[in-house]
Amino acid sequence: MTGGIDWTLFAMGALAGAAAAAAFFGGLALGVRMALRRRRPLAVLLPSAAIRIALLLTFGWWVAGHGAVALAGFALAFMVLRVALLATVRAGTGGEAKPWN
Repeated sequence: MTGGIDWTLFAMGALAGAAAAAAFFGGLALGVRMALRRRRPLAVLLPSAAIRIALLLTFGWWVAGHGAVALAGFALAFMVLRVALLATVRAGTGGEAKPWN
């Protein structure tokens, strides 16, 4: 340990956070695509959200069991990947999303 931080645990948490973010936002993209093809999109969006949230919390709880440093790495990697994905998606759409209605 250097400076009181176990960098191995932090890296493990960051790797887990990146994987969780990829799965979470990949599931979001899949759920939205499926919902847009349905007559009643709520029937797809609600279970999709419930499953994604439950899996994210379960995985985060597991990482938190390894300590605060691992949880910090998990949260940081999740947020960094979220910001990167949003920036990429916004760049592909020309900035602002067009109104749907």
